[in-house]
Amino acid sequence: MKKLIHIVDDEAFMRRNIIDALTRKDIEFAESNNGKDAIKELEQRQPNLLLLDINLPGLDGLSVLKETRQLYPQLPVIMLTAHGTSERAIRAMKNGAFDYLEKPFELDEFLLIVERALNYSDLVNEVQQLRSEKDHDAQLTGNEIVGRSEVMQEIFKLIGKVSISDAPVLIEGESGTGKELIANAIQRHSDRKDKPYIKVNCGALPETLLESEIFGHEKGAYTGAHSLVLGRYELANGGTLLLDEINSMPLPLQVKLLRVLETGTFERLGGEKSVYSNVRVIAITNRDSESEVADGRLREDLFYRLNVVKITVPPLRDRMEDLPPLVEHFITKYSPDKKIMISPKTLERSQQYSWPGNIRELENTIRSRLVLGQDNVLSFQKIETPEKSDSLDENANNLNFKERVSSLEKELVIAALHKSGNNKAQAARLLGINRRLLYSKVGEYEIEI
Repeated sequence: MKKLIHIVDDEAFMRRNIIDALTRKDIEFAESNNGKDAIKELEQRQPNLLLLDINLPGLDGLSVLKETRQLYPQLPVIMLTAHGTSERAIRAMKNGAFDYLEKPFELDEFLLIVERALNYSDLVNEVQQLRSEKDHDAQLTGNEIVGRSEVMQEIFKLIGKVSISDAPVLIEGESGTGKELIANAIQRHSDRKDKPYIKVNCGALPETLLESEIFGHEKGAYTGAHSLVLGRYELANGGTLLLDEINSMPLPLQVKLLRVLETGTFERLGGEKSVYSNVRVIAITNRDSESEVADGRLREDLFYRLNVVKITVPPLRDRMEDLPPLVEHFITKYSPDKKIMISPKTLERSQQYSWPGNIRELENTIRSRLVLGQDNVLSFQKIETPEKSDSLDENANNLNFKERVSSLEKELVIAALHKSGNNKAQAARLLGINRRLLYSKVGEYEIEI
C-alpha cells in the first residue's frame, strides 16, 4: 500500500527537490504552497508524513503544526526552516513536531529522518488496527453488556461511577445474569485496567487449597509444598482480584480476607512474614447476600466491608425488554456472516418464557438453534411458556395442517419484510424464494407493506 507524504513549502523548487529525493514506487505526494491550503488538504485526506516549512505566507508553519496536532495527534510532522534558531526548534518540538531540519540539509540526514518518521507512522497504524480488532473481538467474545431496560441503564451509570474508585464492590444476582460481565466492565474502565486482573472461584476448591490459591504458601507448608508459591492476591498486586461465589468461602478464610481488606497485609500459608499487596477486590455472589449473612454463610463484618458498593443484577424475566437486543446480539456473535430472521411472533412468545437460566440459558439456546437449524430462521420450538407447550399456535387444539402451515408462512413473510425494511427483492432472498412467489404470498395473506 502506497504511503502519502504531504509537502508544504512556498518554494516550488524546494518541493520538487524533495519529491526527486524521495521518489520511489511505494510513495505518492501531495503539495501545498501555503498554510490554509495545507489545512484544507489535510482535512480531505490524512498523509503518513507531513513535511512542513515554518516560513509560510499567511498561516505560518507553527500555526499549521498546532492545527495538525488537533486533527491528527499521531501524524509525524518534520519541520523545515531556512532560519534555524534554538527558539524555533524548541517551539516546534514543544508543539509536537516529530523532528526538524535546517535548510540546506544533508540528503543522507534528511532521508534517515524521513524513514524514521514513516516507520513511526506504520507503527501507529498497526497499533490502531490491533486495538480495533481487539475491541471487535472483545464484543464477539461476549464482553459487551447488552441492555436497554431502565434497570440496566442505571447499572451502566453505576459502573461508570464505581470504576474510577478503588472501593470494594459486591455484585449479586441469580446464576447466568451476567455478573462477571459487570465485574469485567468495572475493571476494564478503571485506572487499574492495564494491571493484573486475577479471578478465583471460591466454590471450586476445598478450604486448605483455597487458602493456598488465594494467599500462596511457603515451602514445606504442607505435604507436597516443595517450593514457594505466590497466591492470587499477591499476583494481583496493583490490580484487581475477582472473588466469585464469595458466599462459598469457608468462615475461617473469611476472617483472613477481612483482615487483608482492612490492612492490605497477609501471611502465606505456612509463613510468618507479612506480605503487603495493593489490590482492589470485586466479590460476586449468586445468592441474596443479606440472607447469606442471616443464615451464617457470610460473615456480617465481611459483608459490610465488601458492601461499599452493591450492584444487584436482575434476572432476565424481570427485564424482558432486554430480550430482543440480547437475541440480536447473540445471533451476531454466533452467526456474523449469515442473515438470521426471527419472527415477531416467535420473539413475543420467547418473552412469555421465564428463562430460569437467565442470559446464559438464552445464549446457549440461540447457539444451539443456530448450529442445528437448517435455514436462516431462528425458532424456539422447544420452549414451553406458562400458557402453553405448543410452539406453533396459540390454539393447541387446532391440528389442521393446512391452517398451521399457512400461519407459519405468513409469519415468515412478515418477518422477512420486516428484516429487509420492506425491500421485496431482499426479503425474497432471505426466504430463499423468487420475488414472484413472495408477491403471491403477500397477496394471499393480505399482508400490508
